[in-house]
This record gives sequence, structure tokens and C-alpha cells, in this order.
Amino acid sequence: MASLKQTNRTIWSWALYDWANSAYATTVLAAFFPIFFKEYCCKDMGPVDSTYRLTLANSLGSIIVLCLAPILGAMADQGNLKKTFLAVFVLLGIICTAGLYLIEQNMVLAPMVLLVGGIVGFSGSLVFYDAMLKDIATPAKYDMVSALGYSMGYLGGGLLFAVNVLMVTAPNKFGLPDAITATKVSFLTVALWWFLFTLPLLLYVKEKKNTKIRSRFSMIASLKELLNTFRDIRRHKPIFLFLLAYWCYIDGVDTIFRLAVDYGKNIQLPSEDLIKALLITQFVGFPAALLYGYLGKRFGARRLILFGIIVYLGVTVFGALMATRAHFYILAIVVGLVQGGLQAMSRSYYARLIPEDKTAEYFGFYNMLGKFASVFGPLIMGFTAVILKKCGASDNISVRCSIVSIAILFLIGGGLLLKVKEPLSPQD
Repeated sequence: MASLKQTNRTIWSWALYDWANSAYATTVLAAFFPIFFKEYCCKDMGPVDSTYRLTLANSLGSIIVLCLAPILGAMADQGNLKKTFLAVFVLLGIICTAGLYLIEQNMVLAPMVLLVGGIVGFSGSLVFYDAMLKDIATPAKYDMVSALGYSMGYLGGGLLFAVNVLMVTAPNKFGLPDAITATKVSFLTVALWWFLFTLPLLLYVKEKKNTKIRSRFSMIASLKELLNTFRDIRRHKPIFLFLLAYWCYIDGVDTIFRLAVDYGKNIQLPSEDLIKALLITQFVGFPAALLYGYLGKRFGARRLILFGIIVYLGVTVFGALMATRAHFYILAIVVGLVQGGLQAMSRSYYARLIPEDKTAEYFGFYNMLGKFASVFGPLIMGFTAVILKKCGASDNISVRCSIVSIAILFLIGGGLLLKVKEPLSPQD
């Protein structure tokens, strides 16, 4: 019984990190920062120019994670340092998030730098968090535990986001002078939330010791291990094909999540409706992610991933055609139903494919490709809008066409995933 309680405490402590970091993903990345940046930092810029700078900062943060993740993953596996590296990236993310409180009007470069640092901290920590799934659960429980994490993220991120929305829409009730000050204070609450709910993972989750580690490790040794891992991935076709597929379709998911509010602003939808729609996504995503965990056992993770990809294809088309706030609310509900489930099933499906003794290293590649995709997604969307504008299209047409360009990533990702051979049924 004691062992079971310890296992449950470990799983919940691990899942609480999703609760912790999702506040950054929701309040900062998806909701307030795009509006704050467009209306406060880039007040005198047009919508295409401000969006281009926002996509550039998103992409730069992802490029840095792309370069760091596999090497740090190799070092973490060599030295049993997943928790240590996670703590370092969390600290970076918290500092950059809190720093947004100091931004003044018409500052452009400083908030971009802080966004880049926050993305590096947020995304870098996920390399080691995802890798710890194999430390805390048996293969038969990967789907459910992974889904639990994402559902906790939706709930936790949604709860703080709801408080932040109240702060911004009614700042006087919180003793704040205006919405801008409330937005800045919201960034501080995210930093504090992130810190507090990371503590259970650091205190109660233990890494499985890698018995093959060296007594001393170095960057050179890590690079050698990285090259060996890449060769192993190339030799294992299911892993290689899945990573390529994931690289593509998760691009579309992350791009839509990060830029949905900015897109809504560009097609003249009210900020208040955009924020409410995002809040709906969070609370729809909570039960939907849990449901995916149960459905994974019955239908298999790959079928559920393919279903999510098909839904997202519809989202890109409908998004380009939508004209009213009601349309945006519909999209928010649809995305909430599939986003967390698609992410959870991807993580658990990949965990089944990879070896036990190189989890951080393999998840380094996993997150590297996910963030490398996040480099291309925002850039594809941003460049599409800029090029069409230069060709004479109106801002409205340029922005609407840019979201359709994301569909190609879902098509390629789905096609590659169909070629991946299903892993054996999970065993305890």
C-alpha cells in the first residue's frame, strides 16, 4: 500500500508541472503577450509588421531550443541530471516572464528578447519533463498518465488565466489603475505560479538511475552520444518516421495556438472575445485530454493522432473563412477538444517506441523537432502574409491566406504517420 501511495504521489507531482508551465503557455504565449505586444509595444505599426516581429521572436526562441535540446538531453542521460536541467530552464523562464512587468510603451526589442528567453525556458524544460514519463509510469499507463499531465495543464493554466482575465477586464476591483498595469501584474502571477507548482516535481519525482553512465561526462562525450542516438534513430524506421511526422503536424498545432489571438486581432475581432474564446479552449481541453487517455487503450494512440490531424485541417480552412466572434468561439471549442489529446497521444506513442536508458536524449530529439517545426510554422504564416501584401493583396486577404498555408504541414505529417508501424500493445 505504501508503494502504491508513493507511486500515486510521484505521478501527481509530475503532472503538476503541466499545471505549472501551462500558465505561461496560456496567459503569456497565447493570450496576453500578443495583444500587449501589438497594442502597447508596437502601437504605431501596422498589423502585418507587428505580426512579423512576433513570429520572428517565436521562431528565434525555438531555434535556440533546437540547438540545445539534443545535446542537453544526452548530458542529462549520462549524468542522471534531468531534474537539474529542468530546474535551470524553469528559472530562466520565470525570470524572463517576470521581466515583462518592466516593459514600457513603444519598447519593441526588449519584449522580443524576453519572449525569446521565456520560450527557451518553457520549451527547454519540457525536454526533461517529457523524458521523465518513463521514470514514473509503466508502458500500459503511458497514455493515461500523459493525458493526465495535459489535462492538469489545461485546468491549471485555465484557472490562473481566468483570474488574469478578471484582472485585465476589471483592474479597479484588484486595486490596479488600468488594463496595461493589470496585464503586467498578470505576467508576475504567471512567474510565481510556475515556481510554486514546479516544486512538487523537484521534491517528489525520482529519476530512474542510468546504470550505463560514465563517472565523468563532458560536452564531447555528449556529442558522441548524440551522434550515436541519431544513428540509432535512423536504423529504427518507426522512430524515424514518427519524428518526421511529429515535426510537421505539431508545427501546425503550436503555430495555431501561439498566433490565434494575433490572427483574431488582425481580422478585427475584439480582444475581449479573443480572450474569452481562449479561456473556453482551456476548460474544454481539460476533460477532452482525459478522455483521450481512456480512448487510447481502446483505439490506439496513432488513430487518435490521425483524427486530431484531420480536425486541424478543418480548422485551418474554417479559420480563413470565419468572419464573426461566434466563428472564433466555435474554433476555440474544436481546438480544445483535440489539442491536448493529440499532444498527449504523441508523447505516449513516442515513449513506447524509444529505449529505456536514453529517454532524455530521445526526447531531446522529440522536442527538438517539435520546436524546429515551431520555427517554420510562424515563419510560413508570417512570410505568406508579407509576400501577398507585397504582391498587392489587402491586409485582410494576406492575413487570411496565411493561416491556410499551415494546412500543408498537417497533410505531410498525417501522410508520414500512416507509414509508421504500430508498436506492440503496452504491457505492465
